[in-house]
Amino acid sequence: MWWMRVILVLLFPFTLLLHKGSCRSIETSSSIERKHTCPPSSCGKISNILYPFRLKDDPKRCGDSSYELACENNVTTLYLYSAKYHVRSINYNNFTIRLVDPGVQQSNCSSLPLYSLSQSDFCDTFDYGNCDDPYHAIFSRERDLIDSPELLFEHIIYLNCTHQVTENHKYVNTVPCLNWNSKGYYIYAMAGDLIAQDFQVGCHVKLVTPTSLLGLQRNKLLSYDMIHKALVYGFEISWMHLSCHNRCGDLAACSVSPTTNGILECIPRCRPSEGYWSDICGKGKI
Repeated sequence: MWWMRVILVLLFPFTLLLHKGSCRSIETSSSIERKHTCPPSSCGKISNILYPFRLKDDPKRCGDSSYELACENNVTTLYLYSAKYHVRSINYNNFTIRLVDPGVQQSNCSSLPLYSLSQSDFCDTFDYGNCDDPYHAIFSRERDLIDSPELLFEHIIYLNCTHQVTENHKYVNTVPCLNWNSKGYYIYAMAGDLIAQDFQVGCHVKLVTPTSLLGLQRNKLLSYDMIHKALVYGFEISWMHLSCHNRCGDLAACSVSPTTNGILECIPRCRPSEGYWSDICGKGKI
């Protein structure tokens, strides 16, 4: 009948759109699989450059452009917030990459970081659930930490003081490594966040830099040699949000336990009648 032909003609474009849409999702899935199957790249001491990372000269199908690394003078380099950092290691089990400021020299305790960097530079500091930056300063290693994710590094703070600070052990003397007394200033370093009660009259923050070296507690009596070792060790940041999205999708959170060797656990989220997102809908392992 003529009216059936009309209906078929009207429905045909929508059928094509649905078909194209399904093909597009398949292509996207295949594209991700191809990126995972690229052979590892290497530069200097980093020989395991795998997805999501890529070097600039790698085939375009390999890795993710948001995680592109450079190989400069046989040193693997990452540009982060307009600053350049040397890559010391990549851990695919806990989704972290360890970086070191190029200004820090292992055999020279008078060397200082070239760049200031703190937790506040990362968007997940303010909105952990909706942060689209490639790298993050915090993540949850275990399920119990989903609602209170841990910080991957702590801060080392350098202060300029117009006088000597002798009554606060948190102020670590940098002499003889940083002997700037001839300029009329005393330079101190401090591990951890600077709180109001730590401020001394005549002291000003000069530099803030991160470190992930374990055992650098703020209330522990430290030497500047220990602080310099922390600078040499560098700091870790995470790309776990990307891996979580690839494995669990948009409507799920995920976590990784140290005992699961890099296996992500998806925590499905739903929107209850109250109107906010929650993980009360259940938990699933992938």
